[in-house]
Amino acid sequence: MKNKIDLISPKEIVDLLEVQYGKAIWKRRHEPLDELILTILSQHTSDINSERAFKLLMDEFGDLETVLRAEVPEIERAIKSAGLFRIKAIRIKNVLSYIFEERGSLNIDFLADLPMKEAKKWLTDIDGIGPKTAAIVLCFSFGMPAIPVDTHVYRLAKRLRLIGPKITADAAHDLLERVVDQNMIFQFHVYLINHGRNICKAVRPRCESCVLSHKCPSRIV
Repeated sequence: MKNKIDLISPKEIVDLLEVQYGKAIWKRRHEPLDELILTILSQHTSDINSERAFKLLMDEFGDLETVLRAEVPEIERAIKSAGLFRIKAIRIKNVLSYIFEERGSLNIDFLADLPMKEAKKWLTDIDGIGPKTAAIVLCFSFGMPAIPVDTHVYRLAKRLRLIGPKITADAAHDLLERVVDQNMIFQFHVYLINHGRNICKAVRPRCESCVLSHKCPSRIV
């Protein structure tokens, strides 16, 4: 039987991982609508493939206004490198159409002026946009305290008992945003991804090299 250990706090996690990986500084990656389309393209594929598909999409059509006017098969041909291109082409077309119909233009900068809860709801009301996609846009384009729960964040949050074992990835977004200080949410997200990729892997986690292992109830001794 393992000895009972004190659970680690989000602040301790951030402090320890910051020493290991260096301080993460927020900087806008892409314009909000570009980020949204890139995130759709990134679903179930690598960043390399999704970024290549977005570049090919822009090379083919020039801008998202032209993508909006394009037929779905034309979009499909441009984004084949992203995988699941038929589903993603329909989703991109639907998302752009929704935004244009709701706002009269392809611009979602207005989300910056909304409380995060309202901005998140506006995005997730769009068919095909879930909590993770909304959180990515709000976090990386607007600097809002939203936590995108990818496979690494989800795995580490469960192993460290920040969320319960039966909590779904979708439900984890709101739960983690309540327990992590707003001022360190971006760093928390980035550090957990780095740690999940390098140390706390899905298979054969490197517990012997983990700076969190002294307070991890899931560690393998």
